Amino acid sequence: MSVYRSAFSSPIFRIYFPSSCLATLGSWVVRFLLGWLAWTLSQSAFFVGCVACALLVPTFILSPWFGVLADRINTRTGLLTTTALQGIVATMAALVTYLDLMNQSLLLAFALCFGSIIAAHTPIRLAFIPFLVERNALPSAIGLSAVAFNTSRIIGPAAGAALLATTSIAATFLMGAFLTIVAHALLWRVRVDTRLSGDQNSAGSFWVQLVAAFTYLLEAANIRWIFFLTMVSGLLGRSALELLPAISGAILDGGASTLALLTAMAGVGSVIGGLLVSRQASRLDRIYDIVRVALGIAALTLLTLALWNNTLWAGAGVCLVSCCTTIVGTGCQSLVQLMVAVNFRGRVMSLWTVVGMGTPAIGALIAGTAADHFGFPLVLAFPAVGAVVVLVLSAQIRRSFRLGNN
Repeated sequence: MSVYRSAFSSPIFRIYFPSSCLATLGSWVVRFLLGWLAWTLSQSAFFVGCVACALLVPTFILSPWFGVLADRINTRTGLLTTTALQGIVATMAALVTYLDLMNQSLLLAFALCFGSIIAAHTPIRLAFIPFLVERNALPSAIGLSAVAFNTSRIIGPAAGAALLATTSIAATFLMGAFLTIVAHALLWRVRVDTRLSGDQNSAGSFWVQLVAAFTYLLEAANIRWIFFLTMVSGLLGRSALELLPAISGAILDGGASTLALLTAMAGVGSVIGGLLVSRQASRLDRIYDIVRVALGIAALTLLTLALWNNTLWAGAGVCLVSCCTTIVGTGCQSLVQLMVAVNFRGRVMSLWTVVGMGTPAIGALIAGTAADHFGFPLVLAFPAVGAVVVLVLSAQIRRSFRLGNN
């Protein structure tokens, strides 16, 4: 029987975790600066959107390719490379800014370059984590990684803003670079061989390897179902969180302070959700049940959106939805990591990343467009009801997850 084991029981993970935290924090400082510079240089919401797109698009286009790469290389070497590249790009941005050479074209180039590095870093990191801990500690490692990511998403922009207020743009870029350089130095101390044996790193073209990953997913019904639950959660809860600025204005008639409060509550919920998953053992059926319950709570909470007529209720609702969607996301990632064959891990996790990041963006676009005509409560009620139907259907395959523990 699987029992809970903390990822911190692994000496290797204890070295890796602060490195991961610093690298993630540094990346959020740089992302914040790129967005802030986009507005400063252009005073155009369209250009800010272009920079945001440049940061995000490489994940959708390049992640599958880097997933293939993650299955062929020593992932520790890959992480060392991507972490170093983050520091180099941040240092170059600091130099260009200090020399007063930054313009819109260069900023777009920096954003595209940094986004491409993150697109490489993510699947390699996801493929690396299972080598650091025992199987029973894998949900703990994934949950703690989610906590680090969501905490950095809050602290990074705040730290960047504070540094901007007291120093300069170049100095703030250098701080982002410094954080990733320290992360890189710590990662050198993580000594683990992630090379696969036998024919698991077999040669073949990118397309051959990617088609093999899709074939594997088609044959792995349980993993395919977890991908589907990830998509449902993305279209439901994550889409709503992406639309917080509009929800704050349309439902609460709030200003910047209201949005800041809701964003903070979303961050708190994400941290709590990650901590809850980090306390789970590697029992597939238990994690699956937690994912289903969390998705149901998120759906029912969004059905009460019309009642969010004051900041207190809205803050509580956002916190709960964020907590539940984080549980679904990290729980689904744990299930996929526990079930996927090691020689397909990089490719499958890269495809999972595309689904996990792509569906909230698509859902936010659809929901935002429809909400202008029908209002948020009605628009978000449809995916919430759909999620409840999916949960009813999902009960039928629970037995296969219980058997998967054996």
